[in-house]
Amino acid sequence: MIKINKIYTRTGDDGTTGLVDGPRRHKDDVRIEAYGTVEEANAAIGLVRLHTHSMARVDHALARVQNDLFDLGSDLATPGADEGRAYTPLRTTATQVAWLETQIDTFNAALEPLKSFVLPGGTPLAAALHLARTITRRAERVSVTLGRAEPDINRETVRYLNRLSDLLFVLGRVANENGTKDVLWEPGKNTGSKRS
Repeated sequence: MIKINKIYTRTGDDGTTGLVDGPRRHKDDVRIEAYGTVEEANAAIGLVRLHTHSMARVDHALARVQNDLFDLGSDLATPGADEGRAYTPLRTTATQVAWLETQIDTFNAALEPLKSFVLPGGTPLAAALHLARTITRRAERVSVTLGRAEPDINRETVRYLNRLSDLLFVLGRVANENGTKDVLWEPGKNTGSKRS
């Protein structure tokens, strides 16, 4: 069990932070940006959950996602290969990714097929889910950048974030009364050259 007694340590006053393992890094390092953006996505999902108390299945899924995102953040905060360590680092797994896929398929089954892209909005809950989705997409992009700079990252982290953004999109449609309140994109609507 983790025990945190002191909130401030002053060790980051020089602009560096400690990882789970390895040397300290500057706070603007791409690895710190990656797991910091995951933390931001998690906070956005926490705000989403203020509106999901009456939607038990959605709320339960998002509660699990929040816990899994902490696992993923720990994964990103633990650089290097796993071999030769005195402990087994916490890593995001294919099982966690597969669970997201199952949730996507389950929630999407009740939705009408889309005929256009969906604009963020509709209900307040849907708008909040879209915001969480876009932050998750940013976390994915930063993690891809990290993977290019440090090729030994766990690729399941990127897969998880990719699937999570898909789940948040689907849940946004669920929040819009199963898509009936979706706000659809109308290409060229305001350009004077509306397309069919």
